[in-house]
Amino acid sequence: MRIISGKYKGRRISPPKGLPVRPTTDMSKESLFNILNNRFDFEGLKVLDIFAGTGNLSYEFGSRGATSITAVDADLGCIKFIKQTAAEFDFNIAAVKNDVYKFLKSHKSAYDIIVADPPYNSSQKEFEDVVSLVFENDLLHEDGMMIIEHSKHTTLDHMMNFSFAKKYGGSTFSFFEFEKDDSGIDDEGDDGEE
Repeated sequence: MRIISGKYKGRRISPPKGLPVRPTTDMSKESLFNILNNRFDFEGLKVLDIFAGTGNLSYEFGSRGATSITAVDADLGCIKFIKQTAAEFDFNIAAVKNDVYKFLKSHKSAYDIIVADPPYNSSQKEFEDVVSLVFENDLLHEDGMMIIEHSKHTTLDHMMNFSFAKKYGGSTFSFFEFEKDDSGIDDEGDDGEE
């Protein structure tokens, strides 16, 4: 696992064996951040990384200058590793051990970017609940974006505020954002109704 851009570009990170994770591949990560680069200035961004696992995506945001990153995972080993790595790189990452669904229900802060990488074997309803909880609890800023990584067997394009999806190998990133008339996004199949 390596950081692909920013201050720590090329630095390798070696998580301990035995963590219950499936890190996002470098190729998928590079594609994701190419999209985000076109939309955001990372300096000063407030980011929420849920189902954070090894913290792979959090470190990428940190390397690119995001100033406030919250990484949430239910596994204590993952949280310990994220804390250790954040200290090593001097990233401002708050690592929170919590059930993600409970966290989303009780959390009150809003973010510029929310990334979610639930286990691929999560149920369709569990994926849908992530989307619903984020928007029902106002966790995303109006001009923000949420990205969920999932397998090609899960579809989220019917969910509220779905914007577009990108496929990379066996993985798909579904992007969610509030509708904007001036966004320049091609909303194919969108009937224009809120």
